[in-house]
Amino acid sequence: MIHPRLTEEHLAVQEAARSFARNELLPGVTERDEFAQFPTEQVRKMGELGFLGMMVSPEYGGGGMDTLSYVLAIEEIAKIDASAAVIMSVNNSLVCYGLEKYGTEEQKRQYLTPLASGQVLGSFCLSEPEAGSDATSQRTLAEDKGDHYLVNGTKNWITNGNSSSISLVIAQTHPELKHKGINCLIVEKGWEGFSVGKKEKKLGIRASDTHSLMFNDVRVPKENRIGDDGFGFKFAMNTLNGGRIGIAAQALGIAAGAYELALQYSKERKSFGKPISEHQAIQFKLADMATRITAARLLVHQAAACKDAGEDYVQAAAMAKLFASEVAMWATIEAVQIHGGYGYVQEYHVERLMRDAKITQIYEGTSEIQKIVIARELLR
Repeated sequence: MIHPRLTEEHLAVQEAARSFARNELLPGVTERDEFAQFPTEQVRKMGELGFLGMMVSPEYGGGGMDTLSYVLAIEEIAKIDASAAVIMSVNNSLVCYGLEKYGTEEQKRQYLTPLASGQVLGSFCLSEPEAGSDATSQRTLAEDKGDHYLVNGTKNWITNGNSSSISLVIAQTHPELKHKGINCLIVEKGWEGFSVGKKEKKLGIRASDTHSLMFNDVRVPKENRIGDDGFGFKFAMNTLNGGRIGIAAQALGIAAGAYELALQYSKERKSFGKPISEHQAIQFKLADMATRITAARLLVHQAAACKDAGEDYVQAAAMAKLFASEVAMWATIEAVQIHGGYGYVQEYHVERLMRDAKITQIYEGTSEIQKIVIARELLR
């Protein structure tokens, strides 16, 4: 087991993310949530500061940082704005990571460099109306036409769906081979036949844009396939393993943000002649929150450190994602309870964090899927 220690560089990254979140994301976060407004200007600044390609090699426009730096930044961003955190997470963990690890040199030069430098955003297109957790049941087809593929189908619940310029699309080419016949294709926004569907009206992370994407005879050059023919399913699963670390960090940030707000409020709010933090009932809640959040943070940091050390991190990532997402949901409910009636209104932020927390138990695989992954690793 790895127990990482934070270096001065890690602490500097953490402080930079904390400062950005408080100075750039906090103003207007309630309004962006209420009106489901994509944080265009804030995302542009995130790109300029290097938050959209943190782990990518500087050779391709990235920051060359380790995974631990990345999760430290994600936590600080998610404390304030979980929508911005998931935009950042998808671009880093799924799109940039997948391209750098498995893409050709030409693909990296053409697509990874603008993604890592924040010039454009990317999206990861796996889920479908009938293929969410069951990623083997891809209905989107990529028909092999010799020098190109002809793509037809629909992808659902795509983060950065409308704002992304580059999409990694998982599609079935050889149905008779089932999961071994799936490919991953790089598709550019604006190509003929590629259209963006309606924006989803969501419970939480409302400022991130979640859309369906439709493909109607979209012609994709063969050179835009990532890996060998049939590598798409392995690409998706391997990429999602790293993605779980990013979502775990997002969940951790939501929980920590709610705890910090509840702690501060408990010192200010008075009941029966003294701050409610002096009532044992509130102290017990705060103690439980701090303990579970600390445990979640250790799991997230351990998963990041395993990945950085080149170790097998599948189990560690699934454990971190499972536990941190459950802590996020529980801690935000407790934070609302500590705030009482004020916790139910927008002004105090915790109701938004509670709504944002739920999705961390769903995307990158539900809690039940994480348990399956963990059990499979234990029984290998």
